[in-house]
Amino acid sequence: MSWQATVLTLFPEMFPGPLGVSLAGKALGNGTWSLKAVDIRSFATDTHRTVDDSPFGGGPGMVLRPDVVDAALAAQTQPGPRIYLSPRGRVLDQQRIRDLAAGPGLVVLCGRFEGLDQRVIEERQLEEVSLGDFVLSGGEPAAIAMIDACVRLLPGVVGAAETLIEESFETELLEYPHYTRPQLWRGRSVPEILLSGNHAKIKAWRRAEAEAATRTRRPDLWERYRSRLAARTIH
Repeated sequence: MSWQATVLTLFPEMFPGPLGVSLAGKALGNGTWSLKAVDIRSFATDTHRTVDDSPFGGGPGMVLRPDVVDAALAAQTQPGPRIYLSPRGRVLDQQRIRDLAAGPGLVVLCGRFEGLDQRVIEERQLEEVSLGDFVLSGGEPAAIAMIDACVRLLPGVVGAAETLIEESFETELLEYPHYTRPQLWRGRSVPEILLSGNHAKIKAWRRAEAEAATRTRRPDLWERYRSRLAARTIH
């Protein structure tokens, strides 16, 4: 059975979007994974298909109604976690992506307006996930990013599977810099070590560059990496 992504959204026309091209699109076409976009508005019961209402306690904006969203969630029978994309959620990382890709798939609820009635989150035990410390107009772009990250880890999607091992975050380090032809470009030359043919030295250089980039750009990752190295040394 293929990996399945179900997206609950007010804008189903946004899918597959970028997921329909490149590696994800090819894998979608050959059945490695499947995608279903569900229109939340179709679960509204009034003549105007209302999906939101003003918040109790006052304040700006609107809130997604619990009855409508719950009905949309209840209609989904596929296995896998139920994820609500929200700026309040835990920041998504590569380990969670690996876990999701290893499962049967997922159901993604795209937030809109000021958010979703808290009672649905609690009742359905939704996993709240965020792409980072910024706010989007809705959860759809985040859903596309998350699904793409999962799909590329599915068997056979990426041609050279070994490339997945050396990517950023796979070892808690950012990836080392890359170079290709021409060897000399605008007065800038490729580092000599990469032309040496000495694979052991090249590997050591790449690790050193990855460590340097992580240390200066992501101190949080660097501390985790150092802690893991220290734990290995102790054992």
